[in-house]
Amino acid sequence: MADYGYDDFYVRNRACHCLRCVSYSLMGPAVLITIGVLFLIDHLGLLSFGRTIPILLIVIGLVKIAQRSAPDSGHVQPVPYYPPGTQVPIAPQKVTDRAPNSEVNRG
Repeated sequence: MADYGYDDFYVRNRACHCLRCVSYSLMGPAVLITIGVLFLIDHLGLLSFGRTIPILLIVIGLVKIAQRSAPDSGHVQPVPYYPPGTQVPIAPQKVTDRAPNSEVNRG
């Protein structure tokens, strides 16, 4: 497989099961549960919904921190996607035969 320097960056992969990729699926359920709890608090008459909205922002921030700080050990990079009709770029060749202290030949 060609090396395009793609492995230097973390790219989320839905097929990967490392903790970092799995943590990206926590945002929706966390927001939904938080909104449900905030409506319950409003319905019980403890606090109005408008006064509890900052809790939703705090939950979103905590989930984002959990996503960024989760370890990516065992991560599998996704295959690069090239749209149909485009040419796949040629992988750059790595030069390994360089002699130490070589100079440019002129002439």
